[in-house]
Amino acid sequence: MSLELLWYIPNQVHPGHRGDDVVADHNSLATLTSHAKALEEHGWGGALIGAGWGRPDTFTVATALAAQTTTFQPLIAIRPGYWHPANFASAAATLDQLTRGRVLVNIVSGKDDLAAYGDSEGDQAHRYARTREFLQIARKLWTEENVTYRGEHFSVTDSTVLPRPVVQGGRKHPRIYFGGASSAAEEVAATEADVQLFWGEPLGGISERIDRLKRLSEKRGREHAPLEFGLRVTTLVRDTTEQAWADAEAKVAEMARGKGIGLLDPNRRTATGQQRLLDLAARGEVLDENLYTTPGKYGGGGAGTTWLVGSAEDVAKSLRKYQSLGITHFVLSDTPYLPEIKRQGDQLLPLLRG
Repeated sequence: MSLELLWYIPNQVHPGHRGDDVVADHNSLATLTSHAKALEEHGWGGALIGAGWGRPDTFTVATALAAQTTTFQPLIAIRPGYWHPANFASAAATLDQLTRGRVLVNIVSGKDDLAAYGDSEGDQAHRYARTREFLQIARKLWTEENVTYRGEHFSVTDSTVLPRPVVQGGRKHPRIYFGGASSAAEEVAATEADVQLFWGEPLGGISERIDRLKRLSEKRGREHAPLEFGLRVTTLVRDTTEQAWADAEAKVAEMARGKGIGLLDPNRRTATGQQRLLDLAARGEVLDENLYTTPGKYGGGGAGTTWLVGSAEDVAKSLRKYQSLGITHFVLSDTPYLPEIKRQGDQLLPLLRG
């Protein structure tokens, strides 16, 4: 199976995300478009655009960038509860038609500032039960007509989405990515998602999770194509191994002084997947050959908690090991984002595709 190689575009109100360059108009259409166009020019398939209350609306940013590009695929992060499934299914199908099938979707079920946008579902079990219904309804609306669905959290009656998503070969609708490490999240991934995204755990942990999800898919009688797997991780690449580690340690020293990267979102800290990453530091500063765990001690969160560090050859070797486990989707990033799009696109991606 061919690899999908994506990046990350920081739609943030405040500049300097994860140590990014602080520049004027960091969140302007021109700046964000420069990132999307650089991705096209340097071999990337597209980019994840994150979601969260208090930052620019992800779907709006994705639509604007898709309009400025020709091959760029936005991986649009969205939250059930912020969206109703029918509204979302219609919006995504419309953008998919307008872009001729470039839309990708990342479903986020973790806690957010729910009350700020009128949501109230903070209980984990109910959040993931609601996510299951959300995904079931969206798939039906993308592939069927006159859909009626009665659920505990969502309902639609005689609903048909027009226009339809683009159908290309085996693709019937936008690919659905999903993250989460709790047992409730794995139940949803095993039965409803297209791609399970992992954060940067050691190979052994990823292997165990892939095996467990495959068994769970079979046990639950998964009705869709086999679940695929992806890795979302920071990749710090330099010309030499020595320079990469020197720069990684310098970045962490800046973090330790309270610069560059802020404290973890308290909602994220309680997430099962995030805690798994934070716990890795107790096993050592460097796991496997070059998975750096120390950033998590000083505020690195999510994909910034652990970093793969080294030359392009070092990092490519590590990523190929994840590929050997069954990872076929990679969402990579490092800061400053724009220069690293170019560096890693030119140095790392050819080694992964070779």
